[in-house]
Amino acid sequence: MPAPRPSTSAVSQELRREVLEANLRIPRAGLATLTWGNVSGVDRQAGVFVIKPSGVAYEDLREEDLVVVSLADGSVVEGRLRPSTDTETHRSLYLAFPSIGGVTHTHSTHAVAFAQARRPIPVLGTTHADTFNGPVPVTAPLTAEQCATDYEYNTGQVVVDLLDRDDTRAREVPGALVAHHGPFTWGADATASLEHAVVCEAVAEMALHTLALGPVDPPPHLLDRHYTRKHGPDAYYGNPPAR
Repeated sequence: MPAPRPSTSAVSQELRREVLEANLRIPRAGLATLTWGNVSGVDRQAGVFVIKPSGVAYEDLREEDLVVVSLADGSVVEGRLRPSTDTETHRSLYLAFPSIGGVTHTHSTHAVAFAQARRPIPVLGTTHADTFNGPVPVTAPLTAEQCATDYEYNTGQVVVDLLDRDDTRAREVPGALVAHHGPFTWGADATASLEHAVVCEAVAEMALHTLALGPVDPPPHLLDRHYTRKHGPDAYYGNPPAR
């Protein structure tokens, strides 16, 4: 029997599987209606990222449907389907922030409410502070010129401008709201970006309920304590992975 041919894919099967699973978790987590959401994961050494194809229902999505895109110019490297219409937004974020390994975009109800109102999601308690070291910020609206040309890439650029192209800030606040649109979240890999989308939606819902009860002013030292116990050199939350 002849030896199997080595894979000529531009990305590992492990990355494909991770991106597929992260996309499948979007509807399970209640973050999307119909096909309103997508996750990607990047392989910086190969210079490509993997993303959900455009308009494919989650229940029909398969590993071979995923599209591999060039990080340098946005061209399709592998795949028979068109990539997500948000592909250029993902690429814009990858190019601006070296620490990002995965990006998630959804139209989850409560986070979108803040985006449509052009209001950041405020830090009102420890649940928010466990993940986001500050409010989840909201961008300025895109201009007519930004919408007319390279709209999706410019959608990423308004996030990049919002964070002043600061990679440290992107790590500490792993998400932003695009005005009148919705949340984009990111993380060290595709899985982390999806988990940050889950947290973003949860804290947006909590914030709406809290704000309905009246003004609040949580103590900064409490918020800082919750963030630093999970992040940074003195973090002590959780346990190392089992061997």
